[in-house]
Amino acid sequence: MTLDLPSNQPDHLPPICALFLIYFDTRAGYTIAWKRSLPAIELEGVVEYKSLPSGLHTVKEDLIYFVHEDNAGLSAFVNAPAAEESRNARMIAVGILVPLSYGRLGRSWKHAGKLKEMANQLIADESKTQVLEDFWEEHKAHDGSAPDVENISPPDSPASITFKSIRTTTKRPKSQARNRSASDGTALLPPGHNLSAYHPAWSLPRLLETFGPLIFPIHRAALLRKRILITTHAPVEETCNFVYDLSVLSNIPLAVSGLLASTAPPQRLRPLFSIGVHDIPMLEDDLRASKAAATMPVSEDLEDLDETGRGWIACTTDSILAMKSSLYDVLITMPPPYSEEAAQKVWPKVESPKGVEMKATQRDLRRYRTLRWGLTHRVSPPTSPQTTRRASTGDQSSERPRVTSVSSRDGPMLDIPDTDSIVEPLSWSALAYSGFMWWASAGEQRLHSDEESEADEALLSGLSLGPPKHPASNKTRSVSSTSLKTDGAARQEMGIIAYFHRLTTQILTTLSDIVDVMDSDDEREDGERLLLNGRDEEDDDDVPAVYINSADVVRMGLDIWSPNDHAFVEEVAREYFGRRAQVDGGSVNVCGIRIC
Repeated sequence: MTLDLPSNQPDHLPPICALFLIYFDTRAGYTIAWKRSLPAIELEGVVEYKSLPSGLHTVKEDLIYFVHEDNAGLSAFVNAPAAEESRNARMIAVGILVPLSYGRLGRSWKHAGKLKEMANQLIADESKTQVLEDFWEEHKAHDGSAPDVENISPPDSPASITFKSIRTTTKRPKSQARNRSASDGTALLPPGHNLSAYHPAWSLPRLLETFGPLIFPIHRAALLRKRILITTHAPVEETCNFVYDLSVLSNIPLAVSGLLASTAPPQRLRPLFSIGVHDIPMLEDDLRASKAAATMPVSEDLEDLDETGRGWIACTTDSILAMKSSLYDVLITMPPPYSEEAAQKVWPKVESPKGVEMKATQRDLRRYRTLRWGLTHRVSPPTSPQTTRRASTGDQSSERPRVTSVSSRDGPMLDIPDTDSIVEPLSWSALAYSGFMWWASAGEQRLHSDEESEADEALLSGLSLGPPKHPASNKTRSVSSTSLKTDGAARQEMGIIAYFHRLTTQILTTLSDIVDVMDSDDEREDGERLLLNGRDEEDDDDVPAVYINSADVVRMGLDIWSPNDHAFVEEVAREYFGRRAQVDGGSVNVCGIRIC
């Protein structure tokens, strides 16, 4: 639940530890024309390349986010026409560095409007650097010490500090954290606090629109703390926002942190934002760190591990990074900008380093349709006939509106076109099961559908996912960079975050319950064996496997027919609970005989 929220004071800006002006020289390339920084912060040979990724010459302006050591960077790029001797273009960037102690991006976006304003002033005359001097004197940090996040964060806001792995040193009680709810939008955005105009979270609805059902397999890869590389084209601002969003959506909610093993991955996926060829040595160091962590024995020394070697997510415009397949686990290729005008929807491509394409499951597609309905309607979902009948018979548990009765004919936004290329085809087992259940018991098939629908309804319950009454466009945002959106307009973004945190909680708590039950059974059996033998026995080094049946997979919200979801459950059990899992997927049984 670590969305980086600003203070409710509009003038509260994070102090900066570096400010610089970069211009493009026809002979020397990108050059730092002006700079100021705190001691021990190196800028030369670093920020020029991080601030100006390849391909920016094709766009007029852009905002680039990056990470440099313990600091978050933000640069505002401007490209203006010029004389022929300057290759018909003048390109400059004004950038800052902010300590990462303030969050994933150091809340650097609060300076974005002013950086763009200064860049537009300096593009006409690069010698008028007094505006930079004034900005530096006003906002520079006075020492190199890390700020006190508790003093700058609004009450009850989930401040993002430097995260370590979630670790517990003692065995938890079985009831621990069961009464703690998943993160809700109201907890993420306290009353009276606002998202600033350039906050990356504003791109969350656009993220879901861009990836469609693919958002769910990407979310699962992020939960497993994979190394995720997004290749894109300039401009990179939106993709940098997507990096931030995916890092936030895959956070481990505090409500379940106490349920996990001491060797669990970090609470968040480390965002690197924009990277390039000059970051290859850093990625290679991270690869070596990940291999070392995989071979490190479980001990108290794990407490000292940071996020290095524990997964990351980044974007790049350098296609050469996609060729370094050993440096990443998941490659996401964004469609080119001109694909927006295509007659058919062009989806991003998600694949493994070996080129095996990752697709959404049939369950993901059904869940996405329900989520999309919630994003496009401000009213409550219509009530199904089954709900009406149950309510008339006095079943109070069924009086809530049902999301599940919504079909494509009820709303055209639910009819998602061109998904065949990104969704796994219906397996033969699932097809056989569907046909068999129709023949054997149509009522049982409807019951299964109702249970799935009720699970999706629970994920949406109480969330404000509908569009705001007065949505702000990108054009409006660019006109007034200092204006703040109201907290009411941000409820959709907060609802999306809460939705995915609930989904994460659903997966982890289901697995935790299974592990708890099995541990209780093992303890009882061990006690009985000791009484019978009358002596102590040495503990078996082999940890027994956790058995997960198809009903458990359904409770996690996953697809019982998808081998990829089965592999995901096995990996989650291993990474977050230190247990080996055996997953039994869906099957068709007749008279106790498994047909398929």
